[in-house]
Amino acid sequence: MSNSNFLLSDISTIKGVGTKTRKYLQKKKIEKVKDLLWDLPYSFIDRSKITSLDKLEIGKVLTVRVDVLKYNFPRMRNLPNTVICGDDNKKIKIVFFNSYEGYIRKILPLNKSVIISGKINYYKSNYQITNPTYVKPIEHVDEIAKIFPKYSLTDGLLEKNYRKLIENVIKKIDDSFEWHDNSFLQNNNFKSLKTTLNNLHNPENNLDIFSNDFRRLAYDEILSNLLTLYSARKVIKIKKKRKKIFKNKLSDIVRKNFGFNLTKGQNKILAEIDKDLKSDSRMFRLLQGDVGSGKTILALIAAANVLEDGFQVAFMAPTEILAKQHYELALNLFNKTKINIDLLTSKIVSSDKNKIINNLSNGNINFLFGTHSLFQKKIKFLNLGFIIIDEQHKFGVKQRIKLAKKGGDNCDVLSMSATPIPRTMMLSFFGDMDISILNEKPKHRKEIVTLIKPENKLNEIIPLIEKQIKLNYQVFWVCPLIEESKKLNFSSAKKKFNDICKLFPNNVGLIHGNMSIEDRNKVLNLFINKKIKILVSTTIIEVGINFPDANIIIIEDANKFGLSQLHQLRGRVGRGRSISYCILIYKKNLTQNAKKRLKILRETNSGFIIAEEDLKIRGHGDLLGFQQSGIKNFKFADPVHHKDLFLSAENKLNTFNSSSLKKYEKLIKLYDRADIINQIK
Repeated sequence: MSNSNFLLSDISTIKGVGTKTRKYLQKKKIEKVKDLLWDLPYSFIDRSKITSLDKLEIGKVLTVRVDVLKYNFPRMRNLPNTVICGDDNKKIKIVFFNSYEGYIRKILPLNKSVIISGKINYYKSNYQITNPTYVKPIEHVDEIAKIFPKYSLTDGLLEKNYRKLIENVIKKIDDSFEWHDNSFLQNNNFKSLKTTLNNLHNPENNLDIFSNDFRRLAYDEILSNLLTLYSARKVIKIKKKRKKIFKNKLSDIVRKNFGFNLTKGQNKILAEIDKDLKSDSRMFRLLQGDVGSGKTILALIAAANVLEDGFQVAFMAPTEILAKQHYELALNLFNKTKINIDLLTSKIVSSDKNKIINNLSNGNINFLFGTHSLFQKKIKFLNLGFIIIDEQHKFGVKQRIKLAKKGGDNCDVLSMSATPIPRTMMLSFFGDMDISILNEKPKHRKEIVTLIKPENKLNEIIPLIEKQIKLNYQVFWVCPLIEESKKLNFSSAKKKFNDICKLFPNNVGLIHGNMSIEDRNKVLNLFINKKIKILVSTTIIEVGINFPDANIIIIEDANKFGLSQLHQLRGRVGRGRSISYCILIYKKNLTQNAKKRLKILRETNSGFIIAEEDLKIRGHGDLLGFQQSGIKNFKFADPVHHKDLFLSAENKLNTFNSSSLKKYEKLIKLYDRADIINQIK
């Protein structure tokens, strides 16, 4: 079996992995042989130094060289077996629970010298080691007196056995199993894959993400990701489509109904989109714009141009309420045109849904809005020419491809995201797409004033809320928890709802993640229709929804959120014509780091600046606040600490040609990207 096939084979193919062990490994998400290799140790135990018995330290894991002096095998059940051992200085008890006499005599033969390693305890004036981890004859000292890696293991897995599995796998890897040229490895101080893995699983000190061995795996992970997106882009660009033909007649009506002049940035991006639509290559473009920057109007203007050419358009949003909001905006903008617009969500009754499906397949519906429901197999378009995906970060590569397939070769795709992504990560997540960045807000949008207040001054903002409610404005009040917690000293939405109801009776709503979608939408509709003025919630209101009359957002325990998430929450206000306020509440004793983060938010409204700062402060782990569907979060690569590797991999990508994929085929498979490439093809 080749190295590639062996590493990609089921974990049960390894000697020593039976049905039970396989189940335990699966709990650690280890399904294939290569998963063992990617599971790096989190720490190490130093058993390398031989300690004499007069220098023992209680509670430490130590290695001793001793002579076996005496056995004590009690005849009463449940009592442990003990062996007295000693060196020139002192004696020590080796205690065994649940062990057999024959086994002890075998590993600890009387009057022989042995190496023992385990945790030192002290009981009844005697040092002892209970159930030692290692016992070996003196001639095998090298097998014990060394540094051992420590792994995070589930119940049922023994560290000794787990390490043995990894050692056996690494031994089976051929030295020539490689995808990089020798010159590349030398120039970057990288070792072969086998040497790299051997070093990482036998660290001489704690795992260092700056070590050349770790950097090698990080680089390979980045490169495999870029190659996957490169493949997607290549397939998209090769396939030709019919050019869209339009004279902006319909889009001029939409612009006129919109009632505002577009900014220079918006006009520039519209020109990019129009160029894509008129070309014979399919558009696969990401429109990235800050919250409130006016992305949706650009998408609807582009949709008008496609509709003018006789194609159908689909607009997909992550939630029903957001899909409905976009749908209602489109009804206003396409008013008095012949464009038939409809909305398809899970809430629509079967009879109406069947009617929509029929009208869609025969071309009577031109423009359809919806959620994931647009993915269903029974949804068929007569002539789909354009797909718009809102809040694109909720959908991954596989989902983008799946939806684009519905339109066939003539379908263009425009994705939109209000989550600013740092330059370092842009290509790694969206390398399959062309990117347009909208970083200026429409002139009619007012700046949001950001205030930072300690919790004990919360009452000071009540007069401001009262004043704004009298002026017919609305308020968001965000808490990090749904219910009170004994472990976490954070504000809870349920308690805050009860407290605010006392101040503003019959004027407060509550939504959180434990409510059904139907119940949440009922409350949101009350808020949209201004039946209630204050909405208490968790971060569930973070994305997308437009409430032009909401001009205050209060965020409790603000220091517990990431900067990018706070910026997204702040974007729920500032969408109308009045000045808006974002009030960040914190408990006392803020750390310096927390003060720095809140200060950044107060000083800038630019999501792009905030994203870069958030990346520096928190790392990339939860920067986007979601799991990329179709592209897994990076396991080794870190955009902050490995920024040079991202740039290096990007430069290498620029030198690729059609034969490059074949060369790196093994790499792509080992990093679980092959299934995505196959779906693209």
